Amino acid sequence: MAKLNFHKYQATGNDFILVDNRQRQFQPSLNEIQRLCDRKFGIGADGLILIQTHPEHDFEMVYYNPDGSQSLCGNGSRCAVNFAKYLGLMQESKVEFLAYDGPHLAEILTDGRVKLKMADVQNVRLLEDGMFVDTGSPHVIKYVANVKNYRVFEEGRAIRNGGLFQASGVNVNFTEVTGDQEIFVRTYERGVEDETLSCGTGVTAAAISASHKDLTSPIHVRTRGGDLQVEFKKHSLHHYTDIYLVGPAVPVFEGSIELSP
Repeated sequence: MAKLNFHKYQATGNDFILVDNRQRQFQPSLNEIQRLCDRKFGIGADGLILIQTHPEHDFEMVYYNPDGSQSLCGNGSRCAVNFAKYLGLMQESKVEFLAYDGPHLAEILTDGRVKLKMADVQNVRLLEDGMFVDTGSPHVIKYVANVKNYRVFEEGRAIRNGGLFQASGVNVNFTEVTGDQEIFVRTYERGVEDETLSCGTGVTAAAISASHKDLTSPIHVRTRGGDLQVEFKKHSLHHYTDIYLVGPAVPVFEGSIELSP
């Protein structure tokens, strides 16, 4: 039975399995992805990340949600950058890599935080009770009072599976303005099908939506897993550039696991 070597990372409580797949020997099946991410029968994680070589970029990040679906993952990208540094794929503090939605730039700051450049955002729609923002993954932002005690799982699951988004699903971010240039965000993630402690693309989407409540960049974002910062330039309701997600990404442990025959 083959063994898979892995590293576990977390970024504000969003945790990931990272695999050095530069030899491209690991081609995970849906069953393997589900088992590895399972918190009782596998390693346990909010997603699986493969680091692979690419002829035009410093590396390629291949990301899988626990249900096998793929999308951009902001927190996972920051973990991938730190793991790439560990693997010796970064000559300096800056790197360019390929992700699900295209190439990204990133930088490891002097305090250890990772600054990730997101793709420009142009898919933004006002909804009856919130906003839709696509930051490489689709997000609904809904503003609520007392977000710390909000029924995120129940309400998030209902929105994720209903209405406009029934066919493809959507991530749901429950957001509250908690201070000067500060918001608190809790996210129900499709693919995980539960609330996560933090969601990088969701935090970015929520920060962009907060600009319509008179908050200005940079916006401090609190999550249940820790604090992040989002910077951006707003040109109009539908156009945002120079978007950066800044926050920690740290190793937790490493090990090996037997793969199913």
